[in-house]
Amino acid sequence: MSLDKKIYEMLKTQAQSEKAKAMLTLELLNNKGVGVGEHSTKDFYQNAEEALMMLVDANDKLETLESLYKDSKYKN
Repeated sequence: MSLDKKIYEMLKTQAQSEKAKAMLTLELLNNKGVGVGEHSTKDFYQNAEEALMMLVDANDKLETLESLYKDSKYKN
């Protein structure tokens, strides 16, 4: 595997991992809100916003990789 393909795969895998973490966090907040730090509304909202931003960032990374490598031999 070439270095360029390894870099692409690493970046894609990292973004997918961040997306999965964000989705899990949002699911936990939806279903198990008692798991929030100090159990305050402020903590809940802050955790939800952080998870949403993590999801947005991960999706942006995946879209950027797709755009950068759309005609590349490194993609699947």
